[in-house]
Amino acid sequence: MDKQIIAKATEKAKTWLEGSYDEETKAKVRELLEAEDKTELVDSFYKDLEFGTGGLRGIMGVGTNRMNIYTVGGATQGLANYLNKQFKGEEISMCIGYDCRHNNKLFSNTVANVMSANGIKAYIFEDLRPTPELSFAIRELGCKSGVIITASHNPKEYNGYKAYWDDGSQLVPPHDKGVIDEVKKIKVEDIKFDGNPELIEVLGKKMDEKYLAAVKSLSLDPEVIQKHKDLKIVFTPLHGATHYMTPASIKNYGFSHVYDVPEQYVISGDFPTVESANPEEPVALEMAIDRAKEVDADLVMACDPDGDRIGISIKNDKGEWILVNGNQTALLFTYYLITQYKKKGLMKGNEYIVKTVVTSELLRKIAEENNVKCYDTYTGFKWIAEAIRKHPEGHYIGGGEESFGYMVGNIVRDKDGVSACSIMAEIVAWAKEQGKTLYELLKEIYVEYGFSQEKMIYIVRKGISGAEEINQMMHDFRHNPPKTINGSEVMKINDYKVRESTDITTGKREKLNYETASNVLQYYLEDGSKISVRPSGTEPKIKFYFEVKDELKSAEQFDKVSAKALDKIAKIAEDMGVK
Repeated sequence: MDKQIIAKATEKAKTWLEGSYDEETKAKVRELLEAEDKTELVDSFYKDLEFGTGGLRGIMGVGTNRMNIYTVGGATQGLANYLNKQFKGEEISMCIGYDCRHNNKLFSNTVANVMSANGIKAYIFEDLRPTPELSFAIRELGCKSGVIITASHNPKEYNGYKAYWDDGSQLVPPHDKGVIDEVKKIKVEDIKFDGNPELIEVLGKKMDEKYLAAVKSLSLDPEVIQKHKDLKIVFTPLHGATHYMTPASIKNYGFSHVYDVPEQYVISGDFPTVESANPEEPVALEMAIDRAKEVDADLVMACDPDGDRIGISIKNDKGEWILVNGNQTALLFTYYLITQYKKKGLMKGNEYIVKTVVTSELLRKIAEENNVKCYDTYTGFKWIAEAIRKHPEGHYIGGGEESFGYMVGNIVRDKDGVSACSIMAEIVAWAKEQGKTLYELLKEIYVEYGFSQEKMIYIVRKGISGAEEINQMMHDFRHNPPKTINGSEVMKINDYKVRESTDITTGKREKLNYETASNVLQYYLEDGSKISVRPSGTEPKIKFYFEVKDELKSAEQFDKVSAKALDKIAKIAEDMGVK
């Protein structure tokens, strides 16, 4: 390991042996300094935690690059300073939530104490609640900001800190930069840890009831639910914050048969039944599928620990349970919402949907063929919320991203697993009313609008050396782009870091219409394929998103066309050196 990096980390760590740090923290820092292997020391102190697409996120422990009361306190003090500057002379309030992770009560209470010590009223939930309810509460209470303590679907050693603005969305420019600038000024002695109890108010069941009522208002076909209220639904919260809210919402819609997975209703930051509490991973739904087989269920659904993502599993034509990917999930939502809007005469001509740049282009095709606009954003629902702010003249129907997130309507400004699960159950009932399964409906959409197969592959590189390797990979793809991929010529490259699109055939360059930059590259191939590359903003990963197109003339050809497309993706990935 580089001696200069070790020296820098050592110097930084020694500052934690002085001043206002508690003795337990100082003892742990001494252990790192005295250890012969300096890897953990460097990983803990070589940089400061930074806001990414999901806010502040890192491994729990001592150090500037770790989640602890000092990094949480520093972020909160910086946020408080920014709020007091932005809303000078006004009464300021903010809302705090947390999920099932270790230290969540400690961290959320730290936020409440620091905020109240700075004269800001802090509403804090009495117990764990899903992220979308936090977004809802900010809007319902008229708060200027909010924070939820969660690391979403990251491994159990992680925790995180998502900061929100007054519309219930995560921070975007200029506020994210403004908060970061304030946080950078903070020294440990600046953090006001001693809270003011008079400015801290606990939120409980009343807010739950308001949120559930708002989610129910999103239903587009209550009549079809009444006809198929006996639909058998298995739901798992994967040990997290939706153990009550999602089943309550599905029942509130009118469904009477919601089955649990008892082992996964145990709230635990250890996630004892799964290696990864991520509904994107098929193994995370295995226990729920076993339960579905027991009760002969129609649908399996899961949320991640903080309740903003939805994972679904359905039966195929052979009666086998399969995981529906995030793009397909967004496809089903988009198709259903637009179909219902048209059927019920709700179309006024100003409707739009929002998707991220790495999400399937098929969503755009469905929208535009139904005279609905489609806007692209960067990855992360804060950008979808920004799109809603930018288009007040329009009517937002729904929006999603390939990573299993969807937001129906605008009662919140973040992806919402609770409402998504409720509406998905409604979609299954609607399909059943037509004599179809969800699997059959999905195939019909492909026949009508064209077939698209997507897959995301990621490479994990941990620690400082991993971050350097990921940076080098992005540099190589950016400065030495391939001319062909799997035998198909690269026709266009979009580079969102410089906000420029290059037509390879003509050499013409055009500016991409984005106000901010993002480290994302996209290659568009002659055969219609799209490949996107980006480093994760919340995990030590570089992600590759593959989308290939084909024609599906009949539902009977689905398996054959899908297998062919997946084989093509495998060859594209191999040609790019992605394994």
